[in-house]
Amino acid sequence: MPQIILKTHINAPAKICFDLMRDIRLHTETTAQTGERAVAGVTEGMIGLGQTVTFEGKHFGITQRLTVKVTEFDRPTLFVDEMIEGTFAAFKHIHEFSPASGGTLMTDTLIWTSPFGILGTIADKLLLERHLTDLVSNRNAKLKEIAESEHRTA
Repeated sequence: MPQIILKTHINAPAKICFDLMRDIRLHTETTAQTGERAVAGVTEGMIGLGQTVTFEGKHFGITQRLTVKVTEFDRPTLFVDEMIEGTFAAFKHIHEFSPASGGTLMTDTLIWTSPFGILGTIADKLLLERHLTDLVSNRNAKLKEIAESEHRTA
């Protein structure tokens, strides 16, 4: 199973970062490059334990849907969402928030299994790892900017 771990330091408390990361509106705003939108389940507000959301967006020129369910939730340190329907054979995103240098260290761990056996494995190396890294890194940079701005005005 491929895995990506991304760490982002944010100069804001964990509770702000945690709540921003699970805000559906913010998710769609920070993934605008894919045209992503919430089309089912929790489509606005903050998602919580046991809840689902279906996102629709364009990846690699193809409109795709991904439905995830929040399977673990411990505010403000951890939440996990796992694919229950979508293109992947399996997909899990672990969001961790820990105190660090006067702010929060946000750690994203993405673990997935691509469909199509060896062809999926090749696609992982050639396309998917970079695509997911760029998508989450860009989203995290935008979230960092928002969290630090909100923390300064709070």
